[in-house]
Amino acid sequence: MTTSRKTLFLLFALILFVFSAVGQANHINIRQMVLEKGIIDSVFVFGKWTEKSQTETQLKYLGKVTTKTGQTFKIMNSIWLWGLSERAISRILIFNLKNQYVGNYYLTVTGQLPTSLRNGKLIFTNLNNDCDKEIITAINLNNGLPKQFFRKCSEKLGDTFSFESD
Repeated sequence: MTTSRKTLFLLFALILFVFSAVGQANHINIRQMVLEKGIIDSVFVFGKWTEKSQTETQLKYLGKVTTKTGQTFKIMNSIWLWGLSERAISRILIFNLKNQYVGNYYLTVTGQLPTSLRNGKLIFTNLNNDCDKEIITAINLNNGLPKQFFRKCSEKLGDTFSFESD
């Protein structure tokens, strides 16, 4: 590779790195804004998804839970819309009392996110037409963050989600 091509390649790589870092910093900043407001069950929308490759982030602060061991966690739903076909990445984000990111549960569909946090329990209602709308799943966080949990879709079917930390 010639010197000018190497320089051009390095410049391009640097530009990509800077833009990805700015995007990550933006996600961190908007999450912090929502946590600092502390408004439970309100959806905050950042950006606007369009077919011209814009992205949109929807954040919903569900509240906080203090475990039996005294740890306090703040829980937030996150939906990130992107791409021409409006793809979505859905996560339950977990933060500590100082608003520091602890980890997340990655969910495959936006309709699988919890609808509320009540008495230390994540409440999941089935909004998807493929699931039994009479079934509600409650995941108890009072004993701590489970490594995995099972969210019911019907009496026999559902999905297992795992906790991921960075």
